[in-house]
Amino acid sequence: MPSEPSRPDRAERPRRRGRALHRRSFALTLLVLMLPTLGIAQSMQVPSAVQAELTVKVAGYDRNFAARAGSKAVILLAAMPDDPESMRAALELKGALSRLPTVGDLPHEEQIVTFNNAAGLADNVRARKAAIVYFGPGFAKQIPAIREAFSTLDVLTVGAVPDYVPAGIVLGFDLVSGRPKLLINISQARKQHVAFPASVLNLMKVY
Repeated sequence: MPSEPSRPDRAERPRRRGRALHRRSFALTLLVLMLPTLGIAQSMQVPSAVQAELTVKVAGYDRNFAARAGSKAVILLAAMPDDPESMRAALELKGALSRLPTVGDLPHEEQIVTFNNAAGLADNVRARKAAIVYFGPGFAKQIPAIREAFSTLDVLTVGAVPDYVPAGIVLGFDLVSGRPKLLINISQARKQHVAFPASVLNLMKVY
């Protein structure tokens, strides 16, 4: 017949339960602290250097790019005010593009612009005759207004976050099975006079 636990064992049980609860509480605290970081890391799936290279290559296939850009391709990198992640993405892409000699076989110039509203940015695109406008993280709520304001412009819009494309940005990037995937909003592309051949569209996910 099994003997009853000794008194020291009985006294140890509450301490063991306390240590287990402490470990679970500590693990939960770590998870909560990690969640914002994970969310930030997942917002932009493809690294800036890869985005820059893909943008440069794809822009050259746009039948209207050369006429739109003229003698130099002006690229506006939009950044949300008071959003460090948005500004960091703009700076990273500016640095990555600066290391590439041409965009669509043309010399290029990158300018970071602070976003105030969609109409103001559209006016900026017209004034600077921008060929490409890039949107990093932080623009999810502004994309519908940007889509409307840009629908009459001749410009290629590029988004760092995959969800931007079905919402109204022309070109974007996602990571599928560890490899970058190009995304395109075909109806918005037509409105903004962006025209890729079927051979390029076949390599993209079309919305």
